[in-house]
Amino acid sequence: MTHDKAKAEAGVLVVERWILAALRKRKFFSLGELNEAIAELLARLNDRPFRKAAGTRRSLFEALDQPALRPLPAGRYQYGDWTTARVNIDYHVVFEGHFYSVPYRLVHELVEVRAAAHTIEIFHKGVRVASHVRSRATNQATTAAEHRPKAHQRHLQWTPSRLVEWGRTVGPLTAQLIECILASKPHPEQGYRSCLGIIRLGDRYGAARVEAVARRALDHRTYSYKSVESMLRRRLDTLPDPAAGPPRPPLDHPNLRGSDYFDPPPPPEGNPPC
Repeated sequence: MTHDKAKAEAGVLVVERWILAALRKRKFFSLGELNEAIAELLARLNDRPFRKAAGTRRSLFEALDQPALRPLPAGRYQYGDWTTARVNIDYHVVFEGHFYSVPYRLVHELVEVRAAAHTIEIFHKGVRVASHVRSRATNQATTAAEHRPKAHQRHLQWTPSRLVEWGRTVGPLTAQLIECILASKPHPEQGYRSCLGIIRLGDRYGAARVEAVARRALDHRTYSYKSVESMLRRRLDTLPDPAAGPPRPPLDHPNLRGSDYFDPPPPPEGNPPC
């Protein structure tokens, strides 16, 4: 409060006079030695009687403040960054490129993510629903077994076979690409995000272009949504695929020297080589 500012500044001034000023000419060679000297002067200051009131700073603290103190937390405070995220259909949220699972019932729900130095905590409406060891690996997933569905719930409608069949409505190559994406993941659910994104690209770019890019992605073994979206955005599907083009004819020109041109000349006849 503003009316306590003068008292706080007066307390700082007292510490400067009775502790800092007393130590200003001393030299210390370790932090422990400095703390020991400060503790000695601080105890002397707290036991020094008031000039215009009864008691000391220590007796006043023991009478007023100490009875109101609560015990310290059992664990040390850990700083954490907070952010919000939407739970995807694969019941994972993404933080710094890594995917963390939450209970499957929270699909499409908005959650809060608290990231500490070594842990990731996920909260839904103020209640912690998941906790994971923080991982720095990108494009990978941390999945708790208890977060996976145990029965036929609503989100189980999104099965790998359904995704493949939906991709087949775009084209057979898109369906084959979706199969490759799902097969490249430890758990098929981890590929749902990429597969759904590729299928939705058909609404933006058209099925024909997605099919053309799926062929290029299969030829180059680039099984990810980002690569497919990048090729569509850069219109690579309108360019001929270098891997599928005819081989270039050999160059034949009198000014071109072959590799044998740089070989050392043979030794003269009659003289043995060195």
